[in-house]
Amino acid sequence: MCNMTFEEPCGDNATERMDSVEKALEEVLTAALPQGCITVGVYEAAKSLNADPDNVVLCLLATDEEDVKDVALQIHFTLIQAFCCENDINILRVNNMRRLAEILEGVKPGGESMDLHCILVTTPESSAWKDPALSKLNRFCRDSRGLDQWVPVINLPER
Repeated sequence: MCNMTFEEPCGDNATERMDSVEKALEEVLTAALPQGCITVGVYEAAKSLNADPDNVVLCLLATDEEDVKDVALQIHFTLIQAFCCENDINILRVNNMRRLAEILEGVKPGGESMDLHCILVTTPESSAWKDPALSKLNRFCRDSRGLDQWVPVINLPER
C-alpha cells in the first residue's frame, strides 16, 4: 500500500529515488569529512551558521525515536530550520543516528562520542565544491519544497 500525495510518485520509482538520495547523502558526507567540511553538534552548528551562513551547503537534523520527546532538542531544530530557510540552506531530517555515526566515524579524537543531532556540510575554502551527489541532494530538497515538504526525511538503511 502506498500513502503518498497526488503529486508524489508511487511504487518502485519512489523507492529507487529514495535509495539514490540515501546513497548521495553517504557520498557527500564521506567526501566532505576528509576535507574538514563537516560541523557536528547543535551548538557548533549554530555558531557556524551565525559566523558564515553563505558557506553552508547542507544542514542535517538527525534523530532517533527517543529524541522525538526531547522538547529542548525540538526547539533547537525549529530555530535552526528557520535560520536555514531564511538563508536558503537545504535541510534534511535523517533517521538512524547509528548509521550516521558509522559514516562519520562517530567518535571525536580522545574517544568522546559526537552530538550528531545537527550536522552542517560546508564548502571547502580552497574552491567552489562541485559534487554530483551534492547536486542530487540539492535537487531532492528543491523538489520536496515544490511538494510543500520543506524538511524531507531520509531513513538511512543499516549496513
